[in-house]
Amino acid sequence: MTPGIGSKPARREQLAHSEASDRIGMSSLVFANGDRMASLGLGTWKAGAGEVGGAVTAALELGYRHLDCASIYGNEAEIGASLEQACATGALQRDQIWITSKLWNDCHAPEDVRPALERSLADLGLAHLDLYLIHWPVAHRHGVMMPKQAPDQLSLEQRPIAATWSAMEELVRAGLVRHIGVSNFSQAKLATLLAGADLAPEVNQVERHPYLQQPELLAFCQAHAIQLTAYAPLGSPPAGTISPLLGDPVITAIAAAHGASAAQVLLAWGIACGTAVIPKSVQPQRLAANMAAAELVLSATELAQIAALDRGERFIGGGFWELPGGPYSVANLWDEPSSKPS
Repeated sequence: MTPGIGSKPARREQLAHSEASDRIGMSSLVFANGDRMASLGLGTWKAGAGEVGGAVTAALELGYRHLDCASIYGNEAEIGASLEQACATGALQRDQIWITSKLWNDCHAPEDVRPALERSLADLGLAHLDLYLIHWPVAHRHGVMMPKQAPDQLSLEQRPIAATWSAMEELVRAGLVRHIGVSNFSQAKLATLLAGADLAPEVNQVERHPYLQQPELLAFCQAHAIQLTAYAPLGSPPAGTISPLLGDPVITAIAAAHGASAAQVLLAWGIACGTAVIPKSVQPQRLAANMAAAELVLSATELAQIAALDRGERFIGGGFWELPGGPYSVANLWDEPSSKPS
């Protein structure tokens, strides 16, 4: 039996996602086939073992219906256990939850793509994913999670994205994923992928917040029916520090005017831009506060004030992929010579 495709998960499978989203009444992004992805989701990056399961359970109880996962986060089995528990009573069904996962960099060879997906499906206890993304336009030797030296990396000439994408397309044809997309792709890389794809990418997940608004990338995605999901929508400063976005005087003034928090303003801004936002938290009170941001409406003047904050500042600069003698640099990762590594 194919991992993750057993009869037990299959009993929870799919009604139309558009109907599910309508039932929960949440703002959503609509795909060409009518499927809907809630505009506010729960990010699970940096949610550690022993805490992510409780966070998922609390989030689902609060009304979250969009979970963003990835194999490299190392917590999909715990998330799967929470999903199983949530669906066991019948109060919540699989078709009501949008679940994303991502292909890690060491599995870009076409023959490694489906096995990588099947491992995520098995860990999550699912028969299909709603969305599967190529995590980075970066390739490693198979079995190397984080390369330490240049020979652990493969250039995009050695491991072409086009070949990886063809294998992703096969996952859709096999019914294992409903939608496919990419993460951390520049406009140039998206354009190249679109030119040769049979199935166009439907999502690009990138860092996006008022200090890194990427208006050209957003416009390109919207022009080509590619939904944009913003990770690190509140910023992602070094551990133990507070994001400067949360103390920005423009953001805090808008928050005070609405009786809201700075975090809620940042999330409401992302949703108002027509993107999805996936903040991470494991604290029930903060999960509830983030959820309430979906109801916050910012004025045109406030949106213009936030638009003026753009400074092209990345928290996730990608410099960790730069190795002496290796094929990757911040410049060729983002195709933006002026990008500032963090």
